[in-house]
Amino acid sequence: MPMTPVQHRSQWPVWLCWLAMVLDGFDLVVLGTVIPTLIKTQDLGFDAVGATYAATISLVGVGIGALFIAPLSDRFGRRRLLVACVLWFSIFTIAVVFAPNVAAFGIFRLLAGLGLGACLPAALAYMNDYAPAGNAGKSTTRTMTGYHVGAVATAFLAILVVPDWRIMFVVGGLAGFALVPFLWFKLPETLPPVHAHAAAKSPGEAAQEQPAEPAAAEQRASFRDLAKKPYPLVAVAIAVASFMGLLLVYGLNTWLPQLMAAAGYTVSTGLVLLLVLNVGAVVGLVVAGILADKHGTKKIVLLWFGLSAVLLAILSVRIQSELRLNAAVFVTGVFVFSSQVLVYAWVSQLFPARLRATALGFAAGVGRFGAIMGPAVTGTLVAAGIAYPWGFYAFAAAAVIAAVALVTVPHTITPAPARAAAVGQSADLPGK
Repeated sequence: MPMTPVQHRSQWPVWLCWLAMVLDGFDLVVLGTVIPTLIKTQDLGFDAVGATYAATISLVGVGIGALFIAPLSDRFGRRRLLVACVLWFSIFTIAVVFAPNVAAFGIFRLLAGLGLGACLPAALAYMNDYAPAGNAGKSTTRTMTGYHVGAVATAFLAILVVPDWRIMFVVGGLAGFALVPFLWFKLPETLPPVHAHAAAKSPGEAAQEQPAEPAAAEQRASFRDLAKKPYPLVAVAIAVASFMGLLLVYGLNTWLPQLMAAAGYTVSTGLVLLLVLNVGAVVGLVVAGILADKHGTKKIVLLWFGLSAVLLAILSVRIQSELRLNAAVFVTGVFVFSSQVLVYAWVSQLFPARLRATALGFAAGVGRFGAIMGPAVTGTLVAAGIAYPWGFYAFAAAAVIAAVALVTVPHTITPAPARAAAVGQSADLPGK
């Protein structure tokens, strides 16, 4: 498939991976839309403690899925894992409807999170396998627009159906079930790197190279590969950036209305600004992907995190004009949310295809702990009565830390075996 001419490429994988991200976006905001109703009605025995438990354990499940399940697509194929993850997520999303108490609600959310956490890295790895050469950035950011489209669509659905909170999970689960057969029948498996390499050669060349191909066991990826040169420092830097990036995404999506209320804006204004923020995210993803492919992902991701820090600090200043306020939040959304996705795009380019899903799973899994910390840190500031302006300063600092971590990452990485081979070839040249 990576060798398929652009004009002959099917659009099914593009749309199916995008729809998988819509389901992931559903998970981003669904709890936030139903928790106020659950606490108010005390349905299933929910209170503030129960809501915190449900929100936290959901993100723990997503983090575990990204860290330990997503890498399996490097071994067993992207298509199989995507189908399995969407089916698994859908089953346990429907199961939430039948939860008898808070404990069962949380366990079902934990189990659903396992599938959701693995879905994102597997889908992005698939799209980077499938994308034409030189389009990895645009392919990643375009696919991730589904994430924020799903978040916005879920918020609109909540306006229509809440306080009947169970409908939210019924719709999410049924949407997943509807997607599964299309994934199974319309999503072809991407070729393993070794096979794709052989397909590009003549039969004679391929036959000559067969003895040199590594054994199947050696091709299997694991987190241990990320601890081998030249990957350890790169993996740490990417993990720090991903942690800070998702801290921003989840912290802002959870607390922006409250931060604005603390600044003296009305509650309705805060809700509108949350919508504006996510609309800006979709625009930012499209622009960031195009620029990353044209000018290099490293330059753009550093610029994006730097501008995010500046814009978040600016939001700490009260803006009197409603038009200017909406414009400021929109532009902030353009840079903040796409910064995190550019990290994923860069990971896809830095690591070889056989390690792609493993590296993406590592970045996304560590990042999910940032997703837990973001709302927790901001919530602490809210409880202390200093959310405004210090919440925005904390977010700006997170963007700066992400940028500093990524400065240490090279533009490209040459795997150690390849470097060794290059040295050996150089030594064999006459006069060396």
